[in-house]
Amino acid sequence: MSYEVRQLPKLWTGDHYNEGIGRDDIFDKLREECGVFGVFGYPDASALAYYGLHALQHRGEESCGIATVDSESKGFHYHRGMGLVKEVFQQSQLDELAGDRAIGHVRYSTSGSSKLANAQPLIFKYRDGDLAVATNGNIVNAPEIRHELEMQGSIFQTTSDTEVIAHLIARSPKDFVTATKEALQRITGGFAFLIMTNDKLIVASDPNGLRPLCMGRLGNGYVFASETCALETVGAVYERDVQPGEMLVLDSADMTEDSYAVMERRAICSMEYIYFARPDSDINGINLHSARKRMGYQMAMESFVDADVVTGVPDSSISAAIGYAEQTGIPYELGLIKNKYTGRTFIQPSQELREKGVKMKLSAVRKVVEGKRVVMIDDSIVRGTTSRRIVNMLREAGATEVHVRITSPPFANPCYYGIDTPDRKELIASEMTAEEICKVINADSLAFISNEGFIESVGGNDGEYKRGMCMACFDNDYPTVIDAESEKSCSC
Repeated sequence: MSYEVRQLPKLWTGDHYNEGIGRDDIFDKLREECGVFGVFGYPDASALAYYGLHALQHRGEESCGIATVDSESKGFHYHRGMGLVKEVFQQSQLDELAGDRAIGHVRYSTSGSSKLANAQPLIFKYRDGDLAVATNGNIVNAPEIRHELEMQGSIFQTTSDTEVIAHLIARSPKDFVTATKEALQRITGGFAFLIMTNDKLIVASDPNGLRPLCMGRLGNGYVFASETCALETVGAVYERDVQPGEMLVLDSADMTEDSYAVMERRAICSMEYIYFARPDSDINGINLHSARKRMGYQMAMESFVDADVVTGVPDSSISAAIGYAEQTGIPYELGLIKNKYTGRTFIQPSQELREKGVKMKLSAVRKVVEGKRVVMIDDSIVRGTTSRRIVNMLREAGATEVHVRITSPPFANPCYYGIDTPDRKELIASEMTAEEICKVINADSLAFISNEGFIESVGGNDGEYKRGMCMACFDNDYPTVIDAESEKSCSC
């Protein structure tokens, strides 16, 4: 298809900053999974990982960690902590992380407890030395495997499902590479793994490619990251995405490309395109800013409404709002401003203060929206409370009409692959029609992008089912077997 272009602050209620982040957030946005970053064969790998994790900070703000190995001495070092990358790592910690190999992680916890033991990379001692594991995603059958291993005598140190793969590797009598391949074949879900020992690094993507993972080169070394923006940050040259079911083995003899599973269906998470990934990242060769602008074009064609200004809910909806404005000719304006400096706030979560707290994180620009008919572009509606608060904020600032346009189809089904979503009964789109939701959020009109329009806007691989995307949160069509009655475990 061608186009003719004409949150309340995070509450610090525990022992450390960002403990339990998001559980009582006034904005019920979907939570990022996690981010991973790896370096192999580049001096001062810890510094490179530090900057790479900075670029991935949006994928997890609760905890982070880096593990390194010196290829000469085989020395193994690591440091983890609760909080943001810039708070956990000072120069003194980085100086102690010597080595030319590293894996790093930023975490947002979902069902796993918010505590240092669950911060990644997870570190283990096993028969062949040291083992570090970092992952983005979720192992769907982790509870079943964990129970089996516990019955066989395994003692788990964390509540993170990432620990399952470490136990599977450690219990195998086979060599590390074979043991890892067999462990990967046992687990089901969406995941991007970095697994490091004293002499090897294994990089693996799930058989459907649900979680993004890319590879770059920097000098003679390799760099791996959840998003291409992290490669750009450290000056690495993007080479390719790690393919679904692929397993890369890096050691002193360079890199071996292998696979542990055959891709039956590519199913990249659609919310990466809509919301999670940074707009300057590319996924499956598609730039996120451009894809989101096309979503805005499509929304304009599917659900045009006459208005005076178009505004986007920052930050993820700005690109789509620009696209909607360009397609309709309605001026794009900064009608909503996000305050990025509200993390360390000690307010109590009373309802009155929670409502006041909305304006601490997001403000309407009165002179822009006053007396105007406003089209408000957002990326998704989860429970509906966020949309209602923002619509009311625009009305309080003087908007005469507020028309809401959502650049995802109705989010009606929970995710089992690493996104922190409420139970199905808490998802407003699973219980109400668009007309009913419109009344709940106090909008003058509401429209979601169609499934077909979304797929066409993103693009992707011609000839592949749904252009190679997972849209289960919209259409209930999961790419793997799901037991909806079982515990929804999440590694991140």
